[in-house]
Amino acid sequence: MTALIALALGVAVLTGHTLVNAARWLRRPAVPPDEVTEAVAVLLPLRDEAERVGPCLRALLAQRAVPGLRIVVLDDGSTDGTADVVRAIADGDPRVTLLTGAPPPPGWLGKPYACWQLADRADPAATALVFVDADVVLAPYAVAAAVTELRSAGVALLSAYPRIVAATTADRLVQPLLQWLWLTFLPLRAMERSPRPSLAAAGGQFLVVDRAGYRRAGGHAAVAGRVLEDIELARAVKRAGDRIALADASRLADCRMYADWRQLRDGYSKSLWATFGHPGAAAVVVAMLLLLYTAPPLLTVAALVAGSAPAALVAAGAYLLGVAGRVVTARATGGRWWPDALAHPVSVVFLGWLTLRSYHLRKRRRLSWRGRPVS
Repeated sequence: MTALIALALGVAVLTGHTLVNAARWLRRPAVPPDEVTEAVAVLLPLRDEAERVGPCLRALLAQRAVPGLRIVVLDDGSTDGTADVVRAIADGDPRVTLLTGAPPPPGWLGKPYACWQLADRADPAATALVFVDADVVLAPYAVAAAVTELRSAGVALLSAYPRIVAATTADRLVQPLLQWLWLTFLPLRAMERSPRPSLAAAGGQFLVVDRAGYRRAGGHAAVAGRVLEDIELARAVKRAGDRIALADASRLADCRMYADWRQLRDGYSKSLWATFGHPGAAAVVVAMLLLLYTAPPLLTVAALVAGSAPAALVAAGAYLLGVAGRVVTARATGGRWWPDALAHPVSVVFLGWLTLRSYHLRKRRRLSWRGRPVS
C-alpha cells in the first residue's frame, strides 16, 4: 500500500508540474500582433510534398502584418511534381523564390541540408528566419505573431508548437504525447533561463530564429548529421551563448504530421532512438512511464479482484491523475481531450513499442525516411 501511495504521489507531482507549465510559463503569442517592421524570410523545405504543399503555401502568401515577408521554397529532389505545384500556386508572385536543392553531401542528412541551403539563399536583408514544414497551415497573423514573440522574449530561437491535427485513432493515441511530454517533464522557466544545452526542446514544424543568433550557433551545419535537427539546433543556440523559448501556437497554426498509421509508425521509429540516446536510458524512461501511467489501471482491477477497496481507490486515483495531465495538456495546446485522455495508459504502451522498434531498426541499419537512410 505504501508503494501504491508513493506511485500516486509521483503522478500527482508530475501532473501539478504540467499545470504550472501550462498555466504560468507557456508563452502564447498575441493575436493580432503589431506590424513587423523587419524583413522576414519564410523558409519551406519540400521533398515529395505535392499533395500537401498547396494549403501551406497559400497560407504563407496570405500572411498579414509582415510587409517585408519573402518566401523561399526548396525542392529537395522531389519526384512527384512538387515544384510544378509550387509554380502554379505562386503564379509569378515576386515574394516567392523556388530553389532546386542539391543532394546532401557526406555527413549530412536531407532535412538539415535543405534548411541550410534555404538559410544561405534567403534575402540578406532578412533579420528573422522562419522555418515551416509542408504539413503546417498558418493562420493569417502567424508569422507576425511568432516574430513579435521572438523579439519580446529576447531569445535567438522560438519554437512555436502548432495544434496537432489528430484525424485517426492512431493519431489520437500517439500525437498528443508530443506536447504532454515536454509540458510534464521539461521545466519551461528553467529551460529559458538556464544555459545548459541539455535543457532544450524544439519542434521543426514552425521554428523562428534570429538570423545573427542562427549564424553564431553554426546554423544547420552544426547539426548536419542529426536526426532531431530541431532539438539539436536549439542546443547549438544555447552553446553559442543565446537563449531559446517555447510557445503555444495552437491559435496560429495547424499541423497534420502523418497521413496514415504507416507514416506515423515510421516517422516516430526513425527518431525515437535519438530522443533517448543510449538504449539503457530509453529502457529506464519507458519503464518509469509504464509504471506511473500504465500500471495504475491494471492495479485497480487487481485490487478489486483481491477485494482491497482502499488499494483500488488509490490506484484509480493515480490513473485519474495521469488522465488529468493529458486533459491539461490538451486544453493548453488546442488538442482534443475527450475521450482521448482516458486512453493515456494505452498511449504510453504505444510509445514504448515505438521506442523498441526504433532501436531494433537502427541496430539493423534499416531506418530511412522519404527514401533516404537516417542512421
